[in-house]
Amino acid sequence: MKSIFKLTAFVLLAVFAFSSCKKNDNNNNTPATDTNKVHLEFFNVVGGSNLNLNDEWYKNENGDSFTVSKVNYYISNIKLNGSNGTTSYTEPESYHLVEQSGALDQTSFDLYGVPYGKYSSVTFMIGVDSIRNVSGAQTGALDPANGNFWSWNSGYIMLKFEGNSPKSNAVDNKLEFHCGGFTGANNTLKTVTLNFPTEIEVTKSGVPHVHLQADILKLFKGANTIDFSQMNTIHMPGPNAKILSDNYANMFSVTFAGL
Repeated sequence: MKSIFKLTAFVLLAVFAFSSCKKNDNNNNTPATDTNKVHLEFFNVVGGSNLNLNDEWYKNENGDSFTVSKVNYYISNIKLNGSNGTTSYTEPESYHLVEQSGALDQTSFDLYGVPYGKYSSVTFMIGVDSIRNVSGAQTGALDPANGNFWSWNSGYIMLKFEGNSPKSNAVDNKLEFHCGGFTGANNTLKTVTLNFPTEIEVTKSGVPHVHLQADILKLFKGANTIDFSQMNTIHMPGPNAKILSDNYANMFSVTFAGL
């Protein structure tokens, strides 16, 4: 009988000890990181002026007059970089199509699940990475129905610019720059990192806003000065698309970061 009593007592002690350990383990679990969102908004400008579609004339670095009817570009693989070197955020499924075309203007979006902390810069890719370029028809921002995918070429148009110029010798003096290509010497993918004028802090209070500016004039100057009489149409990957991509790598800047 004593043996049975001792065995029962031992079992009860073991169960109690195991239960205590479980409670301690639960108490020591690291809590989920607190998060909020960050709002990103893109503003297309031409030099120091807001971009007005169709009815306003501009001049490029070469002195060529032009109007603009459409500007679309992909922003993907977004990362917020922590100011202290320890906090960072990478957006999952990070693909956004920024569009300004009159009928459809979609120039802002939110980053969700950003951990509390301070951030001093943003990194993103202009275009769609090579893996998603060869993944076939997709949905959301990557839906071919958005008009920024070459079904015949199985690839995305990273940046689309359309307008007119008297210097263009294309039909109806059109300008059509549809830049794509994600491999080899004519790869048009560009990754940029832009510092914030002031760091942002993500907390439970308020939603930080980041304003990014895309200067259309820089599309035609910088690494390469574009002459519309010589280059006015790009409809496939190649050297001309690469030339234009070397310019749009420097097209973006951050003009505001804060609440």
